[in-house]
Amino acid sequence: MAAIPILVAIVLAFIYLLAFVLSIGAEMRRSIGKVVPDEYDERTYCSYDTDASTAYGLSAFALLLLTQAVISVATRCLCCGRGLTAGGSRTCAVASFFIFWISFLVAEACLLAGSARNAYHTKYVGYYLKKDLVSCATLRKGVFAAGAAFVLINMIASLLYYWNYTKANTGGWMKHQNEGGVGMVEFGTEKSRLAATNA
Repeated sequence: MAAIPILVAIVLAFIYLLAFVLSIGAEMRRSIGKVVPDEYDERTYCSYDTDASTAYGLSAFALLLLTQAVISVATRCLCCGRGLTAGGSRTCAVASFFIFWISFLVAEACLLAGSARNAYHTKYVGYYLKKDLVSCATLRKGVFAAGAAFVLINMIASLLYYWNYTKANTGGWMKHQNEGGVGMVEFGTEKSRLAATNA
């Protein structure tokens, strides 16, 4: 049984690291706009070099959403699952659950907003002779990097949450031990002894 949580954790860690690499790639491949003159008239417009950052950001967004769904289904989102045994594992599972969700929402917001803004290529139009067009709208530096940082935080929190959840999960049954009470074997032996004495 212990091999299943370890295998799931390894697969999730791999997907998280892939999402992190895609987020870093999105930051490094952000679109850069340059003001260029139109060859047919005296106006200028913005020319953007690449749109790879949007694809990387949306891929990281989808992978992070996949990991969130897998962990939520596996743990039944903590509140809908079976009871957890009291102790340090349950406390750590509950604490990491909140960090897990907050970091997920922030990471997804950064990745989605960055991808949408990077895909929005505004073409400013101005007169080339007046030189009134000096810059182009681009995605602010660091949006995808923030998303990548929160992907790492989400990975750590989710793995802690999943691991502690599996340790604290009772499976719906609690083991009870005979604590100073009379066991069934002892009761049966005593009954046999009394029957032999009365005979």
